[in-house]
Amino acid sequence: MIQKAFASFLFVTICGLSVALCQVQPAVLTIQADKKVSNVSPTLYGLMTEEINYSYDGGLYAEMVRNRTFRARRRDVPYWLLVEDGNAAAKMEIDQQTGPSEALNSSLRLEVSSADAENQAGVLNGGYWGIPLKPNTTYKGSFYAKADSDALGAVTIKLLADADDKTAAVATVPGLTTAWKQYRFSLKTGAIQASSRNHLVLTVGHAGTLWLNLVSLFPPTYHDRDNGNRIDLMEKLAAMHPAFLRFPGGNYLEGDHISERYEWKKTIGPLVDRPTHPSPWRYNSSDGLGLLEFLEWCEDLKMQPVLAVYAGYSMQQEHVNPGSDLDPYVQDALDELEYVTGGADTKWGAVRVQNGHPEPFALTYVEIGNEDFFDRSGSYDGRYEQFYKAIKAKYPNLQIIATTPVKSMRPDVIDDHYYRRATEFFHDTTHYDKTDRSGPKIFVGEWATREGAPTPNFGAALGDAAWMTGMERNSDLIVMSAYAPLLVNVNPGGMQWETDLIGYDALRSYGSPSYYAQVMFSHYLGDETPDSQLVGAGPKLFYSVTQVTRKKRLYLKLVNAASTTQSVNIKFPGATLANTGKLVLLKAGSTQATNTIDEPNKIVPVETTLRNVANDLHYTAPAYSIQVLQIDER
Repeated sequence: MIQKAFASFLFVTICGLSVALCQVQPAVLTIQADKKVSNVSPTLYGLMTEEINYSYDGGLYAEMVRNRTFRARRRDVPYWLLVEDGNAAAKMEIDQQTGPSEALNSSLRLEVSSADAENQAGVLNGGYWGIPLKPNTTYKGSFYAKADSDALGAVTIKLLADADDKTAAVATVPGLTTAWKQYRFSLKTGAIQASSRNHLVLTVGHAGTLWLNLVSLFPPTYHDRDNGNRIDLMEKLAAMHPAFLRFPGGNYLEGDHISERYEWKKTIGPLVDRPTHPSPWRYNSSDGLGLLEFLEWCEDLKMQPVLAVYAGYSMQQEHVNPGSDLDPYVQDALDELEYVTGGADTKWGAVRVQNGHPEPFALTYVEIGNEDFFDRSGSYDGRYEQFYKAIKAKYPNLQIIATTPVKSMRPDVIDDHYYRRATEFFHDTTHYDKTDRSGPKIFVGEWATREGAPTPNFGAALGDAAWMTGMERNSDLIVMSAYAPLLVNVNPGGMQWETDLIGYDALRSYGSPSYYAQVMFSHYLGDETPDSQLVGAGPKLFYSVTQVTRKKRLYLKLVNAASTTQSVNIKFPGATLANTGKLVLLKAGSTQATNTIDEPNKIVPVETTLRNVANDLHYTAPAYSIQVLQIDER
């Protein structure tokens, strides 16, 4: 009897515990809308970019011709093929003795021994994993050329389908001279199917010798800029409501070697005067997206430029010692600042005017170098101080960013970088909660949850969103932040670094789940943080709250990174609220769920009306979810 009674008691106790566990009390979030804690930085969310993953060439920069300046690899000319139609005969090679400019002082020499109108000879380019064409669209092109004789005749330019050489568009340049000259043409497609499986050919129908360089072809660009950017990618960036652009970007600024650094003076003016240079990610940069194009990119998206200047360190542990050795690099940075901000009466401001932009650009932040914590020489303290003093002497209002803490002086801003797994971000969302507010401001210049390839999965988006709640709560200290890398070409061989925010091929693009989290956080952001407190929450519930004071509007972000729902009682003591609000919800059934180039919209935000809003609001956050609750005060 005793054993039976004990067993019955144990059974009842276990059942009772099970019921209790299944009836976990909801978390309680109290928001004091009338008690301001701090201001929110108006530049909290922005963009960081660099030439990686074919982000510029083969990505944002809309040029469709790959290796347009015929950079050779031993005896090979990558991405260019010889065309010999019918019984035409020709050969091609690099001529190191002639080119259209001092910067482009070599060229492709095409020697045609036999050709006629029906049997033409020339060259072919397949673009960056294809040349994307759309119906009823005009493409603008140009090339530099000369011939050994005026009798060489016309150059025919065609866009052809890969499958059958069917002509999508054709143009003709009437004839060439024996001197270098630029020739322009337009190609207009008809009622074709949109496809990237196309190639470009340039051919002649007479025997003779032809020299070519800077063969270029552009689709319609964002804001119709000459030498501009891809429309679809710019539209995705615009949807992020970025406040700034950090450029020219990380390792791309430094280069592997000092001789391969980003030299801004070689990226301005006509394309024919830009010599190109190696990027640190094993391909050559065309420098078509140069300093002025970066600034115009800022102009197009109404962003502040955050200009990084080369500071005397390159990635293969090459550095310039502070002092007289560094002076020329400091002067180069001062010249760059004058190009950006100077009037027409200054030397480099006048050059910018000549380049086509009369008005100076507004500039607040300048970053000295990139990730100088990798420099084992210990020279950054001295290098930073030398740049800081020289820049402040001429531009006292500029804020100078250090890429790592320095001992010799207090920087205006420190650039922190974080690449982590989601769990690490979950455990570190309070990272800046107790940071000394009397020290430098913080720029989280590169950060990302690295899960998923080529773009983040939903688990990464949860890590990102959790981390962003911490940055928002500390946005009095964190003046700027930027996810990195921003872009990736998803074709085989297009990615050098995973995980990346936006994916694309030649024709299409898509936003990852993390991209949509970024869009939500940047779009729904107030100008101050009110007092708030969360108690009783599970370990994977994260939140931030900001408010737009002039509208009396609250934005509550909730991130539930758990595999189960989380109930939250949201209390607004003393507030008078509208009865309805708005809910923006991003969720998935698994941390491994994601978007791809073929399924771009599997995970996207959904907007609905938030009903029954009250001072004691009961809300249940779905499993694996990121949400914004927009609540208005009356």
